[in-house]
Amino acid sequence: MLFWLRRENSGKTVKPQPMKKSVSRFTNSVLSGKTRTEHDLLGDREIPDEYYFGVQTMRAIENFDISNVRLYFHPEIIDALSIVKEASARANCDIGLLDPRIASAIVEACKEIRKGELNDQFVVDMVQGGAGTSTNMNANEVIANKALEIMGYARGDYQHCHPNNHVNMSQSTNDAYPTAIKIALTCAIDDLVRRLELLIDTFRNKGREFASVIKMGRTQLQDAVPMTLGQEFDAYVANLEEEIDRLRQNKNLFLEVNMGATAIGTGINADPDYTPACIGHLRRLTGLEIVAASNMIEATNDTGAFIMNSSAVKRLAVKLSKICNDLRLLSSGPRTGLAEINLPPMQPGSSIMPGKVNPVIPEVINQIAFKVIGNDLSIVLAAEAGQLELNAFEPIIVHSLMESIKMLGGGMDALRQRCISGITANEERCRDLVLGSIGLVTALNPYLGYEASTELAQKALRTGKGVYQLVLEENLMSKEELDNLLAPENMIRPRKFIRTKG
Repeated sequence: MLFWLRRENSGKTVKPQPMKKSVSRFTNSVLSGKTRTEHDLLGDREIPDEYYFGVQTMRAIENFDISNVRLYFHPEIIDALSIVKEASARANCDIGLLDPRIASAIVEACKEIRKGELNDQFVVDMVQGGAGTSTNMNANEVIANKALEIMGYARGDYQHCHPNNHVNMSQSTNDAYPTAIKIALTCAIDDLVRRLELLIDTFRNKGREFASVIKMGRTQLQDAVPMTLGQEFDAYVANLEEEIDRLRQNKNLFLEVNMGATAIGTGINADPDYTPACIGHLRRLTGLEIVAASNMIEATNDTGAFIMNSSAVKRLAVKLSKICNDLRLLSSGPRTGLAEINLPPMQPGSSIMPGKVNPVIPEVINQIAFKVIGNDLSIVLAAEAGQLELNAFEPIIVHSLMESIKMLGGGMDALRQRCISGITANEERCRDLVLGSIGLVTALNPYLGYEASTELAQKALRTGKGVYQLVLEENLMSKEELDNLLAPENMIRPRKFIRTKG
């Protein structure tokens, strides 16, 4: 049986109470009841000995139980934090500020973190006050305690490796946190682009499959002119391909970082040689063309890169939502709608209507788009609300942008795998709608003129007769001329101009 000593407010030791092992609320750790005492400017705290994080992280857990989205939800942020801390330790060692033994332990701790074994120790809420200080200190404390363990010391024995004095040397939250976030977001956007490319390939395959399926094009939900279903899907390909360039272009804004700026950009407490050394290590560790900002004060208070990248993600979301609106319309029915395509059935659509199947995958993309658009507004408002030398609202910017990227990435996977790849065409339905549409009269416009074509369309609507029948009845064209002109296959691409009669 394990025991611990409980102390009352009087400070007197009371009778030991039996303490059972328990699972941590925040981590995967099994707690023995053994603790270590840590202190900060607010006083002492007992920290379960199994935790690699310390007193400042504990206070953050208590203060910011907000979104229930914790740092470990985003391994790329944890990896990026470890990269920033490793680069800093190496730089500080290079310029003679950090003991090589401590630097080596910090570097080793950071490498261990990137293996994913300590992810559960990164427990602070993504939504927090303090401009990211809680996130930075969570990383500093975990790295310090892991480094202590590597050197053979007990966790919390900070005289040998301190979260602030050693792990955070030459840094502030205000340069380490945004730098790590930019690295993480760069990786997240790369993954988003990869998923987008897979989705585009699936649309492209469908474009080839549907290349010969004639259908009616529509504007403002009204019949327009014929096209092929393949052309419709090829347009989706072109629409989405534009977003790859946009995402990559805006992502490059994240390559400018402010390491060495420390608190507000003046570089206080950082050696002049620190920034170039740190940037060099960051480039080597990430493989990214990271550069130091030309004006560190501007780089510390500006959040423009986040605005631009959020805008690009929002633009992609809007386009995907529009495409899904199309898919829902084109598949509407199955008997009373357009019913030009069939979406693969994913689940029963009603608890009361037997046989009903809903377009659930396009619907979820619509909802993701609504969330991304809302997140973009949050990012814009947070960026605008920054004051003087620092924007204190970067945590909500990061939380919102990372959420948008991940939701959109997951949504695109679902759209590709569970919808687009299984779409089939109702080819006869598509052709019948074309032949029954008065939109065919548009092809007669260059030959008969606009006024005569309009009268023909109106007469077709009044009488219920087809355009083809009326043209022959009124002897406006020969059957051979009409068959050639109104063949839907001849209406899906530009043709030589036909001179108007009269």
